[in-house]
Amino acid sequence: MFDALSDRLEAVFSRLTGRGKLSEADVDVGLREIRLALLEADVHFKVVKTFVGRIRERAVGTEVSGALNPGQQIVKIVHSELVRILGEQSAPLDLGSRSPAVIMLAGLQGSGKTTAAGKLATLLKKKGRSPLLVACDLQRPAAVRQLQVLGERVGVPVYAPATEGDPVPVARDAITEARRLGAGVVIVDTAGRTNVDDILMRQAADIKAAVEPVETLFVIDAMIGQEAVTVAKAFQEAVDFTGVILSKLDGDARGGAALSVAEVTGRPIKFASIGELLDEFEAFHPDRMAGRILGMGDVLTLIEKAEEVYTTEQAEDMQSKLLSAEFTLEDFLAQLQQIRKMGPLQGLIGMIPGVGKQLADADLDESQLTRVESIIHSMTPHERRHPSVLNGKRKKRVAAGSGRSAQEVNELLRSFDEMRKMMKSLGGAGGMKGSKQLQGLGGGGPLGDPSELLAGGGGLPGMGGMGAAAGAGPGPAGGRPRNKKVPKRKKKKRR
Repeated sequence: MFDALSDRLEAVFSRLTGRGKLSEADVDVGLREIRLALLEADVHFKVVKTFVGRIRERAVGTEVSGALNPGQQIVKIVHSELVRILGEQSAPLDLGSRSPAVIMLAGLQGSGKTTAAGKLATLLKKKGRSPLLVACDLQRPAAVRQLQVLGERVGVPVYAPATEGDPVPVARDAITEARRLGAGVVIVDTAGRTNVDDILMRQAADIKAAVEPVETLFVIDAMIGQEAVTVAKAFQEAVDFTGVILSKLDGDARGGAALSVAEVTGRPIKFASIGELLDEFEAFHPDRMAGRILGMGDVLTLIEKAEEVYTTEQAEDMQSKLLSAEFTLEDFLAQLQQIRKMGPLQGLIGMIPGVGKQLADADLDESQLTRVESIIHSMTPHERRHPSVLNGKRKKRVAAGSGRSAQEVNELLRSFDEMRKMMKSLGGAGGMKGSKQLQGLGGGGPLGDPSELLAGGGGLPGMGGMGAAAGAGPGPAGGRPRNKKVPKRKKKKRR
């Protein structure tokens, strides 16, 4: 979402941090470029004016002039002010003590309310709650059916007694239904329209009055741009929402809504939808988002994702195998499958400080994992546990079974062997066994240092070290680097 903005800001910072001293003129030039970058990202002009004004006030004072590295101090100021306009503090969902606790979703048609309802139900169910979805969008065709399908996928009940008419009685009766079912949380999906109008706002206000929600969440499309401010203000006046859900944050638009809505409304962004899948929905942390925008990564979220898919026992077992060189292709296949559970590959890479930029041109996608998996799946269990038995005839069979070439099979095996040797040598080095690099992501997974896994130290076997940053050579999915000749291998003479 913020790739273009990140690139522009990074270019500004690289010029500023490269200077030993910064004059007021240097600061003015940098701030002008930051202002243009934000406006191009479709951030509301009033937010941009306030943001740049705050930075300038701090940048021309002793905070920067007295710093050892003024350029880096500017970056620090921009980061702190970015956190400020994104809401400063994380705002968790407040369900209170009442049961059932009612959450009402409001927003324009097409903003992603119904999908957000399903994702929120998924998140609450993971946390041990028992949600009930309520279909109060009785205007959009098939909206009720869409919520029912989502309920089936999540495995939670859906209250949908009507497909048309007045949604207020439906919302009110849902409370009784929740008590009957023993549901602790009621999520009310309301209707939207293509633009703000009196009918929409009156209906939203009536539903809120009927169910008295503990949380009223305004769902807004992150790609809406400067119009986000007008829409957000209208809903704030009508229903006085308590928080914001940013939907479609994985889109390729400029994303100005994310940098405008919290500053303008004074209401925190509570959740962000980062993909199409139901579990691609996460709590919003202003400091972490600011770090992503400025190319600093988001290691904390990466750790949390790893902890969701790894148990402590799995982490310790895999670490032991890595360090003793007992790590097999079966184990590696399990690792790939766990990585996929953590979310889209590009999203994970973007959370690693400094690595996302290096791999920006690597054109990584899920198909690369699929290709490596297909090669391993084409092996027998014995071959996966003992790759050394793979002779020429077996490799041809594996290649044919996976739809890849024998060369790609060889490359996978070579990279895998290099990774095992590297891990064994690290394990034998004095004191390395206790290092965080080998303990996994904050103790949550056996993947080791994520920058080592995805960008260095051989990368993922058979994937060319996950791009040019690894320098591990071409893999089945990565292909050869462009404009570089590959030296021919000398054939060994048979004895």
